[in-house]
Amino acid sequence: MFLLRLEQTIDRFSDLLGKIAAILFVLMLFNVFYDVVSRYLFNAVSIGMQEMEWHLFAAMFMLGIPYTLRAGGHVRVDVIYDGLALRKKAWIDLICTLALLMPFCLLVAWYGVDFARESFQLGEGSGDPGGLPYRWIIKSVIPFAMFFNFISGIGLALRSINILAGHHQDDDYTPVQH
Repeated sequence: MFLLRLEQTIDRFSDLLGKIAAILFVLMLFNVFYDVVSRYLFNAVSIGMQEMEWHLFAAMFMLGIPYTLRAGGHVRVDVIYDGLALRKKAWIDLICTLALLMPFCLLVAWYGVDFARESFQLGEGSGDPGGLPYRWIIKSVIPFAMFFNFISGIGLALRSINILAGHHQDDDYTPVQH
């Protein structure tokens, strides 16, 4: 039962990241609205606001991936997968998580730390006048997001293990409780 509680804790963490991604989406929406209104009504263009759009989009996307993994919305061959029994799905999820997802997350996080550190050390900012300074902030989201994806991958692996151990049944198991 410890593994089931650990899975549930990681799922709550992934849900929290999904809520943060949703908040970032709303902020991006307001940013785009402001940018469009200022551009077309007042003929005022802000490079910084345009760059903030893609910064918010990138953070929203990268922090939304752990929730997507938890919700079962990630990319896979659903035509084959959907028709399988729960235990076969669990085996596929476990093997793919351990062999593909986790090594990928560790690799990107490892290189992402150097990517962000170099940006910080160089004082990298936007090349455009009026653009955002501190480009290292958005680059730092990459290793953090990969670390969070790794944690969500642990949750996915635990879910598979719990299914294989009989802690989830066909009729009571749903990836996301609404």
